[in-house]
Amino acid sequence: MQVADITQLPAEMENTSAMRIGGTCQSYAGYFPDTNYLDHIPIKYIRVNVHWFNSADSSKNKVGQTAIDFAKGLIDTANKDLERNQAMWLPHGNSTQLLPIRHRYVLTPRPNDPNDDGIYFHFVEDESCYLVHKGKNTNLYKRGIIRKYGVQLDTVLNIFIMPHHPDSVASPTYRPSSTGVALGPAVKIAGMAENDRPSWEFRSLLNHEIGHIYGLTHTWAYNDGCNDTPKHSQSCWSRNQRPECKDQTSNNVMDYNAEQNAWTPCQIAKVQKRMADTKTKARGFLQERWCSLNPNAHISIRDSISWKGAKDLEGHLTIERGGSLTVECRLSLPKDGRINVKAGGRLILKDAQLHNSCGEEWEGIQIEEVGKEKGEVFFVGNPNIENARNKIDLSSSDTISGE
Repeated sequence: MQVADITQLPAEMENTSAMRIGGTCQSYAGYFPDTNYLDHIPIKYIRVNVHWFNSADSSKNKVGQTAIDFAKGLIDTANKDLERNQAMWLPHGNSTQLLPIRHRYVLTPRPNDPNDDGIYFHFVEDESCYLVHKGKNTNLYKRGIIRKYGVQLDTVLNIFIMPHHPDSVASPTYRPSSTGVALGPAVKIAGMAENDRPSWEFRSLLNHEIGHIYGLTHTWAYNDGCNDTPKHSQSCWSRNQRPECKDQTSNNVMDYNAEQNAWTPCQIAKVQKRMADTKTKARGFLQERWCSLNPNAHISIRDSISWKGAKDLEGHLTIERGGSLTVECRLSLPKDGRINVKAGGRLILKDAQLHNSCGEEWEGIQIEEVGKEKGEVFFVGNPNIENARNKIDLSSSDTISGE
């Protein structure tokens, strides 16, 4: 083991334009995917399961292999929409940046149960199997069936596919349309039973409702916290509806429209911020791929980079010669992961928290020394380093251990 210095960042360096550190961990700007460094925001995977609700005589919803194939197709096509984000239609002539969406869904059965495929069927004798989304008997927001039929509610987002009430469907003025609601550990969606349409036609409904789970709100009526989601009229459902709709129709995932396939940078960042927040229920639905070390997820820093949002890395982190990384927020390293600061590289910790978010030990910071040159580690404010095998004391500005 060699000894290397860790030093408080000199004021003249902190104040130069090259080293000035702006923003806070609460700003959405810290969670925008950088297309030059997509590996800096690993894709998050949301665990989901699917529940089919039906009448006791199994006549009111899909059953058997048809339902299983439909559920898998729904998740698959929803993921395909997440893989191919579309440019915003509004405002007309906009230049909103098109960024990749960094989350997906994974069908998740109970662990250690070979007979569980994550798809469940409930044949209910009472009227709780139906979704009534308006009127005096509405049960849209009631959570009784979630508590009764939910599976792994703390770790898996439950998708409840429900039929519309047959009394409502029988009315000539009632439209059994695609509808849904997000309710904490579950989403309820309806319209699949009454409409003989393929699963892919409901993919945007699923993405919309799960968007609510991760902090997104409707965009047209009020301020949703994003400057790139414009307010607009809801009078146009599709571009082909009327001539004036050609330039007035939205395609945003959180609007009501025929497409719902466009995510703005701010919306993508809001979801990432919610996923990175260790205090939120919604984070619990994510596969914890950041707990253990993935040797193929090694990140190397060769430029001057600032991380202004919380991150959960899945591999080692190396600051190469000539590279500089400023960490301003929470940064989780996987079990047995380490931060390597190569000779000629620089790591700056500004009130940062370095830890393993699963409570496991990681290796710590290792500083390379080659001849008279060595890696540099500076701190600003009061960074906190937890769970590291190589203990680091930042209460003074003297030494740090490295190999």
